[in-house]
Amino acid sequence: MKQVKAIIKPEKLTEVREALSKAKCYHGIMISDIVGQGAQMGVTQAWRGEKYRLDLIEKVMIDLVVSDADVPTVKKIICETARTGDIGDGKIFVYNVEEVVRIRTGEEGEAAL
Repeated sequence: MKQVKAIIKPEKLTEVREALSKAKCYHGIMISDIVGQGAQMGVTQAWRGEKYRLDLIEKVMIDLVVSDADVPTVKKIICETARTGDIGDGKIFVYNVEEVVRIRTGEEGEAAL
């Protein structure tokens, strides 16, 4: 089992969720609003003629735990649907999951997903 964590632009969340839902390759999803700083080191914006710098950019973090076989599909879907071609499109991280336990039933491993 793997945990797939994706950091994407907030405006792409609906599109990514719909595409992942159609693929039916996961059983649960966690969404978090986050702020962060990547390679672009923030952005400069203007308001009423005054320029100001935003060091932390709003993003959305998607967390999924999926079977090893579904990781390539999930990565492909996120890349294709979250990509705008502009800087700051985000990143995908994949981690090993040692163990999963469903609290309600005590099921373990992939049965707990």
